[in-house]
Amino acid sequence: MDYQPPETDINFLLNRVFALGEEWARIPGLADFTPDLLSAVVTEAGKVASEVLAPVNQPGDEEGCRWDNGTVTTPAGFPAAFAAFRDGGWLGLSGNPAFDGQGMPKTLGCVVEEMFWAANPALYLYGTLSVGAALCIDSHGTPEQKAMYLPRLYAGTWTGTMCLTEPHAGTDLGIIRTRAEPKADGSYALTGTKIFITSGEHDLAENIVHLVLARLPDAPGGTRGISLFIVPKFLHDEAGNLGARNAAASGAIEHKMGIRGSATNVMNFDGATGYLIGAPNAGLACMFTMMNYERLSVGIQGLGASEAAWQAASRYAKDRLQGRAPTGPRNPDGAADPLLVHPDVRRMLLTIRAHVEAGRAFAILVGRELDRARHSGDRQAQAFSELLTPIAKAYLTDRGFEDAVTAQQVYGGHGYIREWGVEQLVRDARIAQIYEGTNGVQAMDLIGRKVLKDGGATLRAFFAQLESDPVDSEFAAAVADARDLLFRVTDDVARRSRDDGDLPGAVATDYLDLAALTLYAWLWARMSEAAKGTALETSKRLTAQFFFARLLPRAHSLAAGIGAASSAVMAMADADF
Repeated sequence: MDYQPPETDINFLLNRVFALGEEWARIPGLADFTPDLLSAVVTEAGKVASEVLAPVNQPGDEEGCRWDNGTVTTPAGFPAAFAAFRDGGWLGLSGNPAFDGQGMPKTLGCVVEEMFWAANPALYLYGTLSVGAALCIDSHGTPEQKAMYLPRLYAGTWTGTMCLTEPHAGTDLGIIRTRAEPKADGSYALTGTKIFITSGEHDLAENIVHLVLARLPDAPGGTRGISLFIVPKFLHDEAGNLGARNAAASGAIEHKMGIRGSATNVMNFDGATGYLIGAPNAGLACMFTMMNYERLSVGIQGLGASEAAWQAASRYAKDRLQGRAPTGPRNPDGAADPLLVHPDVRRMLLTIRAHVEAGRAFAILVGRELDRARHSGDRQAQAFSELLTPIAKAYLTDRGFEDAVTAQQVYGGHGYIREWGVEQLVRDARIAQIYEGTNGVQAMDLIGRKVLKDGGATLRAFFAQLESDPVDSEFAAAVADARDLLFRVTDDVARRSRDDGDLPGAVATDYLDLAALTLYAWLWARMSEAAKGTALETSKRLTAQFFFARLLPRAHSLAAGIGAASSAVMAMADADF
């Protein structure tokens, strides 16, 4: 499918809705990132997405990856596209400048990633794991590890992975069995099997840096006894020159529903040489640095799917002639009217658009808090980013899949046919709801660790911060009502959970959706206000009116469901399932 970078909307959000250039001018380390520079980066990233990544997306899905005796070959076109992507410096965009990264704001990284995800999610997966691995090493590695791995990961000559899941241990990492035996030279010998390892083996880079969770011989049980290790595909000397192949090999690649151009490996470690990163038995805490990055990135993958769905469906609805408008022919000289005349088609398109544009604003909002935490040392901003990350991962990916299916519905029968590309979009979008912690896990993290832990204080503080920015008066009352409903539901769940341990898990998914809808309400009111006097004024106001009239009312049904007792899901006996 053709992909067009949404530059106009991105620049509107960066410069008018959030006025980031003005904010960054007051922050050391960010003052150089002027609106003109941001716009230039967005333009160049859009060219890479549309001209380099998108053209090999559908062919890559058709061909898929091939495995032969431990060697993985990516689809034709992927090596050249990845090389162009890599050589443009995009993997080091937000990287540490001390190790050849570009040091650009995370907020800018969010909008750039959206375009890469929308254009070719299978190919960008090789990149996003590298960025996450670099972030983990930068946060927890020794000076020597940083100097060795960061410049090469930023350059894309080496790529990264995260090796957590084992055949018997998915989300429950406390029961992993991979072991790490100390060696005389200070390294470790790792033995075990990991599954679902994205980019575990491929032909796009000269080396692969695996970050592997394993247990030391004297480690305590459970998650308290997990350590993290760097395990390179090829061993190397102190100058980074590659030597012998390490005892880490792909045993197979998974045959998947979607993202078929991405190699998902079974990785076997047979006494592979590894190097401890971080303190012994603190590996899960170290890995969470990477996991939280990947969770936001995967949320943005869902946003990219929504944008791709919007572009495909809106284009098709304007071109495809089917039926007549209920109020009379709009194209009287033609055999039929465009699909766009039908109210239900417009409902579908406006739903996608409302999700896309609010979702993009939401991703930028999360990025802004991360930048404030990183560059200003703002602890409250760090707490806000931690609050928002599970919402971003779950809600953006749920909407991404929903929007892909909705776009398929706009296409009708052609949406089910491979050549149009929408069925691939549906298949590719589905995984984002699963990996990096299923969306149910994200919802339980939100309600348990982020909201109930402090009785909703951080949630309230975040909404109080939002209220410092003006919103369109047409929607202000509806935003306030939605916020108050969320606060009442939060207080009610906190009260009832004291006597019902099952309640948070029983209502978690509905609660996350309610929180997200409430945030989207503020974002739409804010965007409508910021668009006044611009070329986007009418489209933003009308899409906002659709959101408040047709989508926000779902908050009341979510609140009603959350009000039910946990017995509604827990009462049935195990034998009856």
